[in-house]
Amino acid sequence: MRLSSTSLASENAQLKEENQRLRDANSALQQSLDWFKRQIFGEKSEKRHEIDLVHQADLLADLAPQPTAPPLFNKPSQPARRRKIRSAETVTDTGLRFDASIPVREIELPCPEIKDLDPTQYERIGEKVTYRLAQLPSSYEVLKYVRPVIKLKDTCKIVTAATAPQVLERSFADVSFLAGMLLDKFLYHLPLYRQHQRLAQGGVTVSRFTLTQLTRRTIDLLAPIYDAQFQHILRSRVLAMDETPIKAGRVQGHKGKLKQSYFWPIYGEDDEIVFPFTLAKGFDSLQPLLEGWQPGTLLSDGASVYSQYARRIDALTHACCWAHTRREFERAEGSNPQQSRDALIWIGELYRHERVIRERALDGDAKLEYRVANSLPVVTAFWQWCEDLSQQAWTSVDKIGGALQYVRTRRAGLEVFLSDPEVAIDTNHLERSLRPIPMGRRSWLFCWTELGAKHVGIIQSLLVTCRLHGVHPYTYLVDVLQRVDQHPALQVDELTPRLWKEKFAHNPLRSVIDPLHK
Repeated sequence: MRLSSTSLASENAQLKEENQRLRDANSALQQSLDWFKRQIFGEKSEKRHEIDLVHQADLLADLAPQPTAPPLFNKPSQPARRRKIRSAETVTDTGLRFDASIPVREIELPCPEIKDLDPTQYERIGEKVTYRLAQLPSSYEVLKYVRPVIKLKDTCKIVTAATAPQVLERSFADVSFLAGMLLDKFLYHLPLYRQHQRLAQGGVTVSRFTLTQLTRRTIDLLAPIYDAQFQHILRSRVLAMDETPIKAGRVQGHKGKLKQSYFWPIYGEDDEIVFPFTLAKGFDSLQPLLEGWQPGTLLSDGASVYSQYARRIDALTHACCWAHTRREFERAEGSNPQQSRDALIWIGELYRHERVIRERALDGDAKLEYRVANSLPVVTAFWQWCEDLSQQAWTSVDKIGGALQYVRTRRAGLEVFLSDPEVAIDTNHLERSLRPIPMGRRSWLFCWTELGAKHVGIIQSLLVTCRLHGVHPYTYLVDVLQRVDQHPALQVDELTPRLWKEKFAHNPLRSVIDPLHK
């Protein structure tokens, strides 16, 4: 029996409608799944929810909604609690906080009720205090040094006071201005042309060229301290290293084009970092930077320049970063979500053990024993999972194949942290420290000359190390800039932030405008 054309058309329309409905539902579910993936595997954090691979199928089966039993007792609804409104005249623990270095200007408000009363008609029994934070448009001061000229009547000799000491010869800039200018540019990423505008708005006229020269001359004074810190870092057994690009220096014959250059942040064992600068990225640029280092363990990402360096240097152990390994599988989530998810769970288990090590403050042999007992089985199972997955045929569309190739070729480097407790599982500590370079690059974009790029590396090396050791950068710069010309050259390492904190931080040299200046 043949169906009529009308019945076929009706059935076809129903099937199309059902198909479209299923496609819409699938699209909505896919969007929800992508959202949950971003919450769990997003780049903002290395933390993950631990899911047992054996029971994940059961967990997915349990996602169906279950009927809930009615409550045994009907609890009366609790009235909503209103948030307590604090008085505007109180300073709470969550309110304004400031230390003794902040000047406080006291302003007493008159009481209109006693304006026409005699003092004998009232008694002051207390006071209420309110603090408010204020700011001047541009807080600059000009120091006027007056040196009296004296004539001694007995000998007719003319004498006068000596000139106040200054950091830069024949310069109008006080040490407080130099330190503030460097911090504004390299710590708060305020370019010199914006500082020039702020000075003009504050009533101070200074050329931008002068600000540039003050910056150059001041950083030149700090260069020996940078060199001393670099030499101390090269005495570390374990070094962490990375690279970050910077546009610096004009290309001859191409107007407006700048060279692609690089900073090479190097992190030492004593929480110190330096940012040497080179014009290229390659073995010929890397080797001179580590000249003088007694080869130990070099921790880096998977860039080929580091593996090439490790092959050419004897007695060098090359450790690789698990965070970069994790990112390879994250990139494969679009084409191979299930396999990538399994890999991220394995790696997340390693980071869970590292978190336990930090919480227990394990170090040395205790740290190594914990890694062998807990992290080693995870790594062994991960390699077996990689080998099983590598037996499958992957096309160029499947990015999971590239991720597997990445980890398999770096297996030895990824296992170094299991045998050396001083080697970190990743280079995240280094990447956090090099962050000021790309953050500053967003503001000033490039360095006009190669010398300017070297100066950026010098000052950022000291400022970032100050942060790593809990040293106030302004106090440090004001003290060191006044001390550098009188400190023994053979003891210049004492002016690095690490040693300065122990030797001079308790009684630093201050600017004359500092309230704590003696």
